[in-house]
Amino acid sequence: MYEMMAKSRYFEDQMVEVYTEGKTPVFNIGAGPVPGEMHLSTGQEPAAVGICVHLTKDDTVTAPHRPHHHAIAKGVDLKKMAAEMFGKETGLGKGKGGHMHLFDPAVKFSCGGIVAAGIPHAVGAAMAAKMQGKDWVAVAFIGEGAANAGAFHESLNLAAVWNLPLILVVEDNSYGISVPKKTATSVETNDLRAAAYGIAGAYVKGNDPIAMYKVSEEAVARARNGQGPTIIEIETYRFLGHFQGDPELYRDKAEVPGLREQDPILKLRNSLVEAKGATEKELQKIEKRVKQEVDEAYQFARDSSYPAPEAALEDVFSS
Repeated sequence: MYEMMAKSRYFEDQMVEVYTEGKTPVFNIGAGPVPGEMHLSTGQEPAAVGICVHLTKDDTVTAPHRPHHHAIAKGVDLKKMAAEMFGKETGLGKGKGGHMHLFDPAVKFSCGGIVAAGIPHAVGAAMAAKMQGKDWVAVAFIGEGAANAGAFHESLNLAAVWNLPLILVVEDNSYGISVPKKTATSVETNDLRAAAYGIAGAYVKGNDPIAMYKVSEEAVARARNGQGPTIIEIETYRFLGHFQGDPELYRDKAEVPGLREQDPILKLRNSLVEAKGATEKELQKIEKRVKQEVDEAYQFARDSSYPAPEAALEDVFSS
């Protein structure tokens, strides 16, 4: 879990620098090697690793528009993922999807830019697993703002009626874009909504990866044993803006420095040393391996070719 969290953080730290290339001194969203919007998940790593450590390649994960920590925790090919974000032909979607549309069938991972749209897809995967008699589970990650979308309620109702192996993880980072949760949501935590569907609900406080691990272990076991869906909400922290370039006028300037003092990666690192007997040398070896893998992925992306212009007419569906 520490290795996955460190990999996700270093990958995104590097993307912060790469994304700004060519976009200064005046911010131009279409310029640079990675054009378009960029939503980073720095600080939210526990939500992904805490549950994905219990999953196999046969289990399905759907993610929202802030997907990198989920993709990395699920085992998505890092080189192809980086190349996709650069718009290169060696990417997961041949450079046509970008960072909000990462698909890796090898590990059953997908994400999309439409709020709450991944939940019905996860319900479909869960239904397919049940119909085939498999013990596979489907996990849908969403932000807390998506819990107020119609797809949330419609999907959970069907998942409950059909007793599907679905786990819905709500990442509460306090803001739906720029709207505070308390001004837009009628319940204090979204796991409370589980009662309305007659399913299990659990809340993880403090962005704690170990607590997320324990709660997720129970939820995955329930799903595999035919005991139906679970809603897990985890209190997590978004260290960066909703998107890169976000002026963040909606939150106090002291908020982020305070959150960074509770960095879950540093807390887990300290716990591994103090409580689990890990040595500094062991952790440095992990960190070195992670940095090498990420650096190689970025170099692969930079060295790869862009799709040929005529490729725009390929892989297009019409009716």
